[in-house]
Amino acid sequence: MSTNDTRKSQLLSLKLRALVRDHLGRSTDEGITPAVFARGAAVIESGNSWVLVEEQTGRGLGPALLWSLKEGATALNVLAESGTGILARQAALLDFPITVWHVNDRTLISAIAEPFPDERQPSAEHAAFVSLIEQGGATPVVEHGIVAGEVLGLEVCRAVDDPVTGAARLEVGMGAHDREAFAMLHGDKPTVEALADVVDNVKQHRRPGAMPHPFNRIAPERMLRAVIVDAPELVGAASLVVCDPPVRRTNVLDIVPCVARGRSLDGGDVVVVVTSGADPDIVPFALDACAFVDYRNGSISELRIAMVAGHVTPTNRRALDLARRAATFVELDTSAVSPS
Repeated sequence: MSTNDTRKSQLLSLKLRALVRDHLGRSTDEGITPAVFARGAAVIESGNSWVLVEEQTGRGLGPALLWSLKEGATALNVLAESGTGILARQAALLDFPITVWHVNDRTLISAIAEPFPDERQPSAEHAAFVSLIEQGGATPVVEHGIVAGEVLGLEVCRAVDDPVTGAARLEVGMGAHDREAFAMLHGDKPTVEALADVVDNVKQHRRPGAMPHPFNRIAPERMLRAVIVDAPELVGAASLVVCDPPVRRTNVLDIVPCVARGRSLDGGDVVVVVTSGADPDIVPFALDACAFVDYRNGSISELRIAMVAGHVTPTNRRALDLARRAATFVELDTSAVSPS
């Protein structure tokens, strides 16, 4: 840890202790024991954990819960300056005493669960690009009304509106900067052939068993979802389709769990949430995702969390045991989903 990181950690610890002390009406820090929490700061008070989430607040409940379980805390208080509505919504899905607090200066305000986002449909102009995406060899994917084309989960094009004219167009590339560079070379209206060239180039590297390459290191969780959707029996499903996550992904480089829904082999509704690595927030995110899918579709689904074998931690399993709904981990063979 650098000097700056150490200093920041110390300041966050002081901030948290002051918040807890003031909230409990104490005049001193006696009985408020500081501890190390990688994404912010934490203290233990009378067996209860108080965790201040400073980084990636919207995905902070899982790390805070896992830390509290390791410490043997009997209750968890999660503090953050943003994203607390989502954290409160997730906390209600767990059978553990969790209180989420919104930090407003020196005051703690009980967070109110944020409602699920309304369903967004793509415009007719954007939806019309689906056929072009298919002709170019990519897989059309629509999430939260955004039409994109993917190659095994890697976005290679997206339907956008021109910021000046408002005209709809399909931009080719991975991320805004890549799409802008492609447009400078090929114009605003890429041909099927131009998209196909990009798809063919990506396909050489974006496949299970390929040698490591930037094309297969980006969005590994979406690559895993693409494999599972093509072979749903890997997770005990008869059929699966891509569906919206409860929170929209804002950057193609971000590793954010993704979601599919469908029918299990026994005919029931199933939601599959896919993540990459030892994701400490996967249980709250997955429970939220399943509740979101059921809310939209009026269903009661079984939740399955798909991860590469060996990435499910003991504390992840303890967290899943606290779920208020039926849920299981499905561990997948690395050779089927990862570059060699």
